[in-house]
Amino acid sequence: MKLVLLSGGSGKRLWPLSNDVRSKQFLKMLRNQHGEWESMVQRIWGQLQTYGQFDEVYLSTSKAQVDLIQSQLGMDVPVIIEPESKDTFGAIALAAAYLHTACGVSNQEVIAVMPVDPYVDSPFFQHILQLEGALADSGAQLALIGVEPTYPSTKYGYIVRDEEETCPGDGRGYQNVRSFKEKPTESEARKLCEQQALWNCGVFAFQLGFLLGEMEKRGIPTDYELLLNRYESLTKISFDLEIVEKSQKTVVIPYKGYWRDLGTWNTLTEEMNARIVGRGYMDEECTNTHVINELGLPVVTIGIPNAVVAVSHDGILVANKAKSHLVKEVVKEYEHRPMYEERRWGWYQVMNFQKMDNSTETLTKKLFIHAGKNLSYQYHLQRSEVWVVVAGEGDFVLDGRLQHIQPGDVLQIPQGAKHGIKAVSDMEIIEVQMGAKLVEEDIVRLGMTWDEISKWTQHG
Repeated sequence: MKLVLLSGGSGKRLWPLSNDVRSKQFLKMLRNQHGEWESMVQRIWGQLQTYGQFDEVYLSTSKAQVDLIQSQLGMDVPVIIEPESKDTFGAIALAAAYLHTACGVSNQEVIAVMPVDPYVDSPFFQHILQLEGALADSGAQLALIGVEPTYPSTKYGYIVRDEEETCPGDGRGYQNVRSFKEKPTESEARKLCEQQALWNCGVFAFQLGFLLGEMEKRGIPTDYELLLNRYESLTKISFDLEIVEKSQKTVVIPYKGYWRDLGTWNTLTEEMNARIVGRGYMDEECTNTHVINELGLPVVTIGIPNAVVAVSHDGILVANKAKSHLVKEVVKEYEHRPMYEERRWGWYQVMNFQKMDNSTETLTKKLFIHAGKNLSYQYHLQRSEVWVVVAGEGDFVLDGRLQHIQPGDVLQIPQGAKHGIKAVSDMEIIEVQMGAKLVEEDIVRLGMTWDEISKWTQHG
């Protein structure tokens, strides 16, 4: 069985720490067994490496999240990259085409798909493995995992199942699916719970040939390169709506163990074993209150119970936990470029942005580059840059000329000049960009690794 982890979305309910680039699964808010902070994606990837019973595990993600995945999981993680977001149907179709043509996976192979960010224990992965047997025994097109509800939630979709269980004694107990209900009202949710309906946790399995056949019916290429070239023409729709709810025969395996969707501040803080992250203070009256602070400034909380206080470069949230999920709707009015981004080589923080009277834009950033890491060899079409080395030493290439740099050095990078840098020790750099339009997409990359960059240096 192959496993595909879906990593996408922006997690706006966890604003101001999450945004379109740094989604909720990348926030380092959980403690691992060594007491170190880790993200949801690091936690589940570590669990899968320890569990080790899947043939291969792939990550499906967007271009904007590749650097974060490589930064947190390493450069060798198998990644399937979406050219643009097309919701879960597009992402899974692209993964299917990749497995079919790039990996030579047979049509009979069972593919399991799950989100990258559920908070689960090891028995959950055993249930995923049981989906293969459920497909074989039932002859169904799809097999799902449904979580037994702990309360009548309006946040999740529901799976309505038949009462009769098949093969209950062999550990593969599954039931036929009668219908689905998306995010019901509170009264509907109570009725669904009374009917023993299950939460739809977005985990399902199918034979690769089944999905390839569904793609062909819709005129979607099953060849990976062809699909990449036509990806923008795909309809943006969920896999549930496009495939699952139209399936002729679907079965579900109920899961009674621990499962949490840490998609809101309320649920996330319940799994945190520290009430203050970063620099902060709270008095004894701040019961069930959490402070998460990414800035160097102190955050002081006095006499505020049942609250979350989250502070980042993108903004400040002070909310009652029960109402914290409403932030998703409020922040639509404040959409702007992310002020902090984690990359495969380190991170950067936007310090200032200005538009001058002559339509010139200036952007000031602080860059941190880990020792041994490098930025790509690149040039910009619409901006010039000035770098000031604040700390650390490294090697800098400008139009093929290599020089060693150290604190106090000022580096002038004209528009169109090819440049790259490798940190010998941890480096801090202040970068000032100037140009008519300053966007992250204004990068033409010529080489990613230092070995590739060295070839450009040798040949000038």
